[in-house]
Amino acid sequence: MTFQKADWPRKLRSHEWYGGTSRDHIYHRSWMKNQGLPADLFDGRPVIGICNTWSELTPCNAHLRDLAQRVKHGIYEAGGLPVEFPVFSTGESSLRPSAMMYRNLAAMDVEEALRANPLDGVVLLVGCDKTTPALLMGAASVDIPAIAVSGGPMLNGWFRGNRVGSGTALWQMSEDIKAGKMSTEDFLDAEQAMSRSPGSCNTMGTASTMASMTEALGMALSGNAAIPAVDSRRRVMAHLTGRRIVQMVKDDLKPSDIMTKPAFENAIRTNGAIGGSTNAVIHLLAIAGRVGVDLTLDDWDRLGRDIPTIVNLMPSGQYLMEEFFYAGGLPVVIKHLGEAGLLNRDTITVSGETVWDEVKDARNWNADVILPVEKALTQHGGIAVLKGNLAPNGAVLKPSAASPHLLTHRGRAVVFEDIDDYKARINDDALDIDETCVMVMKNCGPKGYPGMPEVGNMGLPPKVLKKGIKDMVRISDARMSGTAYGTVILHTSPEAAVGGPLAIVRTGDFIEVDVPNRKLHLDVPEAEIADRLAQWASPVEEPAGGYAKLFHAHVQGADTGADFDFLKGHRGKAVPRDSH
Repeated sequence: MTFQKADWPRKLRSHEWYGGTSRDHIYHRSWMKNQGLPADLFDGRPVIGICNTWSELTPCNAHLRDLAQRVKHGIYEAGGLPVEFPVFSTGESSLRPSAMMYRNLAAMDVEEALRANPLDGVVLLVGCDKTTPALLMGAASVDIPAIAVSGGPMLNGWFRGNRVGSGTALWQMSEDIKAGKMSTEDFLDAEQAMSRSPGSCNTMGTASTMASMTEALGMALSGNAAIPAVDSRRRVMAHLTGRRIVQMVKDDLKPSDIMTKPAFENAIRTNGAIGGSTNAVIHLLAIAGRVGVDLTLDDWDRLGRDIPTIVNLMPSGQYLMEEFFYAGGLPVVIKHLGEAGLLNRDTITVSGETVWDEVKDARNWNADVILPVEKALTQHGGIAVLKGNLAPNGAVLKPSAASPHLLTHRGRAVVFEDIDDYKARINDDALDIDETCVMVMKNCGPKGYPGMPEVGNMGLPPKVLKKGIKDMVRISDARMSGTAYGTVILHTSPEAAVGGPLAIVRTGDFIEVDVPNRKLHLDVPEAEIADRLAQWASPVEEPAGGYAKLFHAHVQGADTGADFDFLKGHRGKAVPRDSH
């Protein structure tokens, strides 16, 4: 089964700008020609945008200029006219208060750039965590032919004979410093080994997860997710993507044709199989909302509950993205799902072929990296969605990164009112806490921080670390890095800043966590919970102006994707009448 091609030739969208002899047509064409473009490039061939998130402030994407050139080669070869343009780049490693706060801004930038310009199709150049969902969201809102190509992960880091995984090693070493197991000098030495090539995180963090989600959705060519950034095959992928988008325009193959409910189901199951980031939950919910697909947290729990995690990568496992690519990459994982009856085989990808046709001949070249099911890291991977009186709208946990003995737990809450309160008290040996307690942090959700930062994987107190304890139950309305690990319950909804039950938890309350039964319960009488909520007042002030004010006023909860309420659905490609 393949995508039904549209009749060709047909009138292209760009023809409205360039395809005539009127004053307005000449106005549009003549200004473009100041770049040295020959007249015959405006003879009716497809105009393809290259939406580039290159930025030196976004280290993961700092090599995308070269990939853009490779995309252009492919577009020219296939008979299109490539035009590259920049959009807001959300760099996870430096952007404050949180890159997540600006995902929606980047998506708005992409949407309006695509709608307002004479583009027939677009190649989305993505890499760092939020650039991938932001560009998919913006493209979905306009719904012109679109295809993504990722910048790829960096090469393995190595320190004293051991693999250094992006982020994961940082969290581990930071804890070792607090526990007195590592010196500051060694920590600084290890820093030099952490990022040894261009590219995004080399663990199965959010960047690699979202590259995998893009491929599983069918929005990138098969094999895109895992090719290292510096491997020549990454350039080949960009070149082939440039060729492919021209044909997609001719066939009128759009995001709404590809990102269907069955495609999202494939992506959710794939996330479970790769041990993907909890951030994928929020991003896929937001992307689905732009396409008009009804996707919920319940879908995440239902579809991912019984998926074995077979990709042995940090933070859940042992290896890194470089080994994943050499083993065969994501096509092997998707093929396994298809063989297990867990794949909607007939979903269409950007290739015009079905997802099954793309992966049916894939081979696993390293069974230590992509494990057989009987040796899975966990037989019940995916994302667990917990509900109860502490999280009426849901909270999420990644079982493959959690400690099995903590998946059923009852403990005394130790509450931090926000991230500043946590930082002020966590290293104090007088803090009344031990490994049986449940660490709770409030006011770090979409409105609370603002922007829902990756602080949910709270570091443990030194007094506990020095006992050799490496994990405790942690609960918040924040996110955590996809490179992080531990028994961490995240995205608690409604968030504390809008009066969710998390807001009224007090130190000394007992909390019950029952992951097998998907339960998160505050062991306080319902009448007392109601009384506390009635007396509650938000500690979060509304921003005075600017984008922060817009964000605070319109961002929705994590349980629906933290998108803006006025951006749900796609608005199409129509533009106001030309005024020239």
